[in-house]
Amino acid sequence: MSASQITQKLWNYCDVLLDDGVSYGDYVEQLTFLLFLKMADEQVALGEANIIPDGFDWPALKRKEGDALEVHYRRTLENLGKQPGMLGLIYHKAQNKIQDPAKLRMLICDLIDSQQWTSLESDVKGDAYEGLLEKNAQDVKSGAGQYFTPRPVIEAMIEAVRPQPGQTILDPAAGTGGFLLAAHHYVATTNTLDRRQKKHLRYDALHGVELVAGVVRLCAMNLMLHQVGPSGEEAATKLPIVRGNSLVSASATKFDFVLTNPPFGKTSKVKFLTGDGEQGDDDMTVVRDDFWATTRNEQLNFLQHIVTCLKIGGQAAVVLPDNVLFEGGAGEVIRRRLLHDCDLHTILRLPTGIFYAQGVKANVLFFQRKAASEAAHTKAVWYYDLRTNKHFTLVRNRMTQGDLDEFLACYNPANRFERTETWSEANPEGRWRKYAYDDLIARDKVNLDITWLRDDSLEDGSNLPAPEVLAQEIADDLRSALEEFEALATDLSSSATAGR
Repeated sequence: MSASQITQKLWNYCDVLLDDGVSYGDYVEQLTFLLFLKMADEQVALGEANIIPDGFDWPALKRKEGDALEVHYRRTLENLGKQPGMLGLIYHKAQNKIQDPAKLRMLICDLIDSQQWTSLESDVKGDAYEGLLEKNAQDVKSGAGQYFTPRPVIEAMIEAVRPQPGQTILDPAAGTGGFLLAAHHYVATTNTLDRRQKKHLRYDALHGVELVAGVVRLCAMNLMLHQVGPSGEEAATKLPIVRGNSLVSASATKFDFVLTNPPFGKTSKVKFLTGDGEQGDDDMTVVRDDFWATTRNEQLNFLQHIVTCLKIGGQAAVVLPDNVLFEGGAGEVIRRRLLHDCDLHTILRLPTGIFYAQGVKANVLFFQRKAASEAAHTKAVWYYDLRTNKHFTLVRNRMTQGDLDEFLACYNPANRFERTETWSEANPEGRWRKYAYDDLIARDKVNLDITWLRDDSLEDGSNLPAPEVLAQEIADDLRSALEEFEALATDLSSSATAGR
């Protein structure tokens, strides 16, 4: 059975549960709980140690029916959530969202138990699970889209930086693990790995941090189904994904690569974990001695944090919204330091209409951390404009990997020091253009939000995009503006409260 067939089979059951108020997100979460128990039972049959406490394993669940099943399932989730390691990570604060025992038993016996999951190739079961995550992201009501970066963008970012065997990779806002798994796939498929390298790739190469408990469990399951990280008793202590707030403190470990898409939207709150593991927030700024500037802008703080996580010579590819490129105050300070202390060599202007979270105008920043120096490390920034006169939607005109082929050819991953502009005075429509450091640093507020292409829709109304695309772009702009106003309102409210 192919990954797409398994995905469709799993997804068909969701339609049965929708009438009972089980949302897409709840359904994927319940599948995660049940799949983990089933696979743990299969591993025991293969001779591995049983990591599930007695009485709360898969056979015990299958023996129950009716109300007794619902009660036992609820107790199972509660018990497993108190366990250390992978169990506690996946089942933390887990709740049963399927109140009809008959439908719960149908899910257990007819769907999950009918398949031998451990015998499936990791690519098949992993891709099937990722298919569920993408379907969940497409559901606007669930809000899951904010944790899902378009796969063509991720794959282009990985292809550009080309991680190698033995190197380490961090995603400080891991979401469901898309960047980590893409990096794993790239290293595994573009190299002939020896035994030591395979072991390092599975156990030591990938590291993720994610704050939201429900997303952490999806990420952990996603990694496990792709055979990333430990299994059996080892999973009690050594995990590739941890739950926490990356911005609270500096990372004790430095990495060769940071690949990430931090949370969308500016925020004036600092999210943290309380003593009992709940998520909380404070109306305060992030203050760290290793940051260049103090700000309440979450993306600017993530950018600073990413720099601190890199080894000297380490590389980053990070998706960031437009405001990071032009915002004044702390933004200007941070951009000056980024250009000076790092080699910010490439900016990819992403098109609109490609994110499940609407209203996003974003870029990919590629940079390398450098050792301290009096001279600026950035000599020039190369821009690729994939936004102007490009119109994508999530349904009728989806972005594909082919849409990024020209960017990758211009980026020249084999040797990024040998590049040629496609823009020139003779070819003003070229999308690949270089700006020297001295020119950038002289711009007002070191504004790095640059475009040079003529927007056809402004020149000639006949070149306007299709009505549905235009409507979506207007809706995206309105959402983005509303988000800015909400952030401003929060700041004003906080200032008024502090002044009383």
